[in-house]
This record gives sequence, structure tokens and C-alpha cells, in this order.
Amino acid sequence: GTQQTPPNQVLIALALFLTFFIMAPTFNKIYDEVGIPYMNGDIKTPLALEQASKSIKSFMVINTRESDISMFAEIAGEKEFYSKEDIPFSIALPAFITSELKTAFQIGFLLFLPFLVIDMVVASVLMSLGMMMLSPMLVALPFKILLFVLVDGWSMTVGSLVSTFVSQ
Repeated sequence: GTQQTPPNQVLIALALFLTFFIMAPTFNKIYDEVGIPYMNGDIKTPLALEQASKSIKSFMVINTRESDISMFAEIAGEKEFYSKEDIPFSIALPAFITSELKTAFQIGFLLFLPFLVIDMVVASVLMSLGMMMLSPMLVALPFKILLFVLVDGWSMTVGSLVSTFVSQ
């Protein structure tokens, strides 16, 4: 049924393109402030990596829930941070990933609910018609796809996902 719709290759491509779209301001900033001076030989590799990682860490910290940063800081035994620059990369990265997983599960849950209702309605109708041998998943799949298309599901999903990010 819907477990294979859309295929993983489509989801991975969508994730990559959305990553490039969302990260474009950060990538442009890194290119302008670090990439060009590094390619011109004005700065050395360690300094370039440090400056680039600061921009990426800044993006992650801005787009991470404070509760996730606090949790990983507590686990690592770190003290309280007075500014966003004080947060180490080793805490910002797992906190960002955890925060994004939480958002992904919330979006997935909101997508799952209407599909669950469709499954229940189709199963009830088929049972009341005495069609116990006909798989409800087989009948429900076209209705799920139709609903997703009618409500412009891709725009809603991508729009709600992109709107959770703040550019620098």
C-alpha cells in the first residue's frame, strides 16, 4: 500500500533538493566568506574549516529547540551556555538532528491521521457489504492518493517543513 508510495528514491531526491533550498543562504555565506579567500590562498585549511563550521553550527543552533540543546548539554555534563556561540558543535549536531526528527514525526503523524480514517471507513464499508475477502488496503490506496492530490499534499507538506527553518 502506501508504505511504498512514493518510492524511497523520490523521497531521497526531495530531501536533497529541500536541503539545498533551505541551506542556500548558509552555503552562499560560507562560499563568500570562506570559500573565495581559501581558494585565493588568503586563509589556510584549518581556519577555513573552523569558519565554515561556525556558520553551519549557527544555522543548526538557530533551528534547534532549546530543550534539545539543554538535554544534550546535560548529558555531556556541560555548564550553562551564555550565548549561541558558546555551544560546542558536538552538542549542536545531535540536538539539531533530534529536533528535526521530532518535527518529522509530527508531520508524519498529521499525514497518518486522515489516512487512518480512510482505512477505517473503507474497512467498515467493505465489512458491511460482506466483502471480507477483499483487502481494505487495496481499495483504500486510491482514495488516499486522491485525497493527497486534492488537498495539494506535496505543497502542504513541503511548505510546512520549509517554514520550520530560519535562514541566517
